[in-house]
Amino acid sequence: MVHRSRGQVAERARGRADARSREDRVRIAQTAARLIAEHGLTDWSLAKRKAARQLMLAEATAFPSDAEIEEALAAHHALFGGEAHAASLRLQRTEALAWMKRLAAWAPLLVGGVAAGWATGYSDVRLELVADDAKAVEIALANAGVRYAALPPRDADTGAQLLIETPRASIRLAILTPQQRRNRRRRDDEPRFPADAVAALLEA
Repeated sequence: MVHRSRGQVAERARGRADARSREDRVRIAQTAARLIAEHGLTDWSLAKRKAARQLMLAEATAFPSDAEIEEALAAHHALFGGEAHAASLRLQRTEALAWMKRLAAWAPLLVGGVAAGWATGYSDVRLELVADDAKAVEIALANAGVRYAALPPRDADTGAQLLIETPRASIRLAILTPQQRRNRRRRDDEPRFPADAVAALLEA
């Protein structure tokens, strides 16, 4: 008969709890990704809560991070997206490149889901620009007859935010100062593509 100390029993219990927590995070991420991809949810916090409710998990369940949702979206598209997702992504990247050429004076970078490939058909095309004064970009858009809406910044590092609605996509511009771009926090695996890299993706 094997005798275990209380410490060993507690450690095994913690291990089982950690394993259940990881499994629940994966299940929530997968379900949230389906809701985002199939129903167009853009509020990921809401998608996580809806997923947890669908899975009948306790309110105290730890939710996956946004990075885990991105991974789950990529997996969802790989399994279920097929040609429809590839065509949608190509359309978004084509529209991104067109706007990057129009906004070339502000060194645009394609970021977010359209750059990474996990974007859904409902995702914004996110372009990051750099300008000493965001008003310069707004004036240029206004002079070109482009209608846009000013949005609140997502956080202190994202700068001014503008949204342009086109028949093909929603273009979200984040206008950073040179210092904000240098200091912006980012993940090592976060893609940030200049126009020539986007063109290469479309030619591949």
